Amino acid sequence: MAVQPIEFNTQRLAFRVWQDRHRASFVAMNSDPDVMRYFPALMTPEQTNAGIDNSCLHFQDRGWGNWAVELLETGEFIGFIGLSVPRRQLPFSPCVEVGWRLKRSAWGQGYATEGAKACLRLGFEQLGLDEIVSFTALTNLRSIAVMQRIGMINCQSDFEHPGVPEGHPLRPHCLYKITHSQWQTLQNR
Repeated sequence: MAVQPIEFNTQRLAFRVWQDRHRASFVAMNSDPDVMRYFPALMTPEQTNAGIDNSCLHFQDRGWGNWAVELLETGEFIGFIGLSVPRRQLPFSPCVEVGWRLKRSAWGQGYATEGAKACLRLGFEQLGLDEIVSFTALTNLRSIAVMQRIGMINCQSDFEHPGVPEGHPLRPHCLYKITHSQWQTLQNR
């Protein structure tokens, strides 16, 4: 039975369930070498569209996921920010991850931080999660900075990502997490 998907806004961003209007922009984004710098390969249009289809199923099953994010002021699609349950078995599974991927023109404007904070709030207040994780390649300093800005703590539990080929420079990943109680403490400051 499908559940009602959650959509919401922040000060500058609209979090929407994926629509066909997002597909072409996401295909372009996932074929940009700068955007995909911390992934082992660019994504083909078929892979991107399959990912959108999977996200839509996630929303049908849970009501939440990696939202298509648009600028509130213009409606421009800038990427995704959201919560997901990783499909791949990881050393710390099961878990819920907060993640983001934005197109180049949206970098450096605080959108990832704004959106990830909103996702933490939703995860803890609305979904009742106990803990949320985030992880990335050790060399992805921009994403690590976002994790730190939103209050996540480095677990000092680096791991080899099983979805990245052995020996690949992006295989070593770091793990950050935040618990509900740690998040509440940050809100009370």
